Amino acid sequence: MGEIIRPYLEPIADWFGSFPIPAVVTHWGHPLMMGIVVVVIGGFATTKGWKIRTTEEVEVKQESAYWHKKAALWLTTFISLGWTGGVLSLVMQGQPIFESPHFWTGTIAIGLLMANGALSLTKFLGKDSLRTVHAYLGSSAIALLAVHAVLGLNLGLSF
Repeated sequence: MGEIIRPYLEPIADWFGSFPIPAVVTHWGHPLMMGIVVVVIGGFATTKGWKIRTTEEVEVKQESAYWHKKAALWLTTFISLGWTGGVLSLVMQGQPIFESPHFWTGTIAIGLLMANGALSLTKFLGKDSLRTVHAYLGSSAIALLAVHAVLGLNLGLSF
């Protein structure tokens, strides 16, 4: 599948490649930026989400819910943009795309984050069980992103 889409991505990658970007940035820029996003925004969203579930204080719940929604939306947005940047980085470096476990864990994590966002838009249909699914699905996405980071480091060191 990667070879089918590569010709469509190469002009974009060539355009980015025309900028005077040091090779180290092309190679390690994606993992550095995504690491910051996952740790800072993902950690914040996760902490606020679990605070909603674990506190009894109404004001703390409301404030945590406010920040959790914002952070989760930004996390999903940045991770999705980072996915695109990661694929383009592989194309720019002449590496195979859509073949590594790193690619697939990132793709699945985005799917989990988007499914979780869609679930929250339903307001969990008023069911506590769906709110629990949301909490564990989001936490699973963050855990998968930790695995994704390890696989990405391994991938980056392999070429």
